[in-house]
Amino acid sequence: MRKPKLTEQLLLIGASIIIIVIISLGIILPRTLLPIYEDNLYNYLNQSLTLIESPSNVSSKINSEIAYVYVTKSNEVIVSDNLSSVVEVKDIDAVLDKIVQTEGNFVINKRLYYYVVVRTDNFSKIAITGSTYIKTMREEILKIILLVVGITFVIVSLLVLTWSNHLVNRIKKLKDKIDNIDNDDYDHSIHYEYDDELYTLEIATQNMRAYLKEQEEYKNQMYQNISHDFKTPITVMKSYIEASEDGIETKDKALDICKEQLNKLEIKVHSLLYLNKLNYFREKKDSIKEKCDVSKIIVESASKFGPSRPEVDIALDIDKKSTIFRGNDEMWEAIIDNILNNFMRYAKKKIKIVVKNGKIVLYNDGPNIDKEVLTNIFTPYEKGVKGVFGLGLSIVKKTLLFLNYDIAIENEKNGVKFIIS
Repeated sequence: MRKPKLTEQLLLIGASIIIIVIISLGIILPRTLLPIYEDNLYNYLNQSLTLIESPSNVSSKINSEIAYVYVTKSNEVIVSDNLSSVVEVKDIDAVLDKIVQTEGNFVINKRLYYYVVVRTDNFSKIAITGSTYIKTMREEILKIILLVVGITFVIVSLLVLTWSNHLVNRIKKLKDKIDNIDNDDYDHSIHYEYDDELYTLEIATQNMRAYLKEQEEYKNQMYQNISHDFKTPITVMKSYIEASEDGIETKDKALDICKEQLNKLEIKVHSLLYLNKLNYFREKKDSIKEKCDVSKIIVESASKFGPSRPEVDIALDIDKKSTIFRGNDEMWEAIIDNILNNFMRYAKKKIKIVVKNGKIVLYNDGPNIDKEVLTNIFTPYEKGVKGVFGLGLSIVKKTLLFLNYDIAIENEKNGVKFIIS
């Protein structure tokens, strides 16, 4: 089944509204205006009675739609010649019995009649007519309503068609932009016409295109950096294996170098997999209900990294009341290990870790970080201090965001401080 287009939908809605209006006006309005019709009819009958000055005027057909009855003081009844055609009754007394007020209506043979009476001491004059007058007024009013509604419908339809065509063209252009969002040869310029929702959507589409392009460039750069980062240990291993085969290096030394490079490569792969795992589970971060005692992780990490640089003193100041944080051991091990790994690379003689008041502050007495580097220091494979790049600090940032924590880096007078809160 073919689905109606937007223009057809709008016209269908407009037609439905018009039909509802016509039905409503055709039923409700006539009933609402009925008292007005009746008042006009009573005035009309009352005026016609002024033409009946004597019984002699009654016998003539003054108005074919109105019948007249003249009752004298002696109860002599004189009727107009058209009484039988106006009121379908043979006995005039049947009519007079129903006339009790100065004006009103009565029903005879399932037909409705209206009357007006003028009484004096000497006579009574009565004007009677059917409901034709009211029906005629209803028909005239309904014709006027239909005419007005019809003209309105035509005008509104033309306006809706014009507006909908313009709207559909804008939507088509927007669809073309989305279909060509990755096509640089397509004209993506924005033509400002109306500051409406479609314009806002067009701006959002343009921003999305810029973001996707930026992400694509970032992804390409990251792939290039990952390839370079992975290629280095592979090249080193290959060189030492060839040197060992040529007799330039001993097999033991080549084996030691290969093990060292494989460990580095394993760490890089593990970091990359962990980072990808965080991206995969990002939408489930609100479901993390585990708690971790970070004091154990910090002590283990300090013991792990300490031997690599014995000259660096790792001092711990841990408040046992503030060591429970959201997350599991694996996450906090990744956070602390990557920060300490960074610190061990740059610290001169001291590293200090303080855990108090729901915060973790890590300090090292290494060189300050340039402002330009600080801006993108948590971006994967972004060059850091001394041109070194990797995934470590990106893993730290993403893991903390995953756990709803924040990290800030501040340059001290003699060193750098990382604050987790």
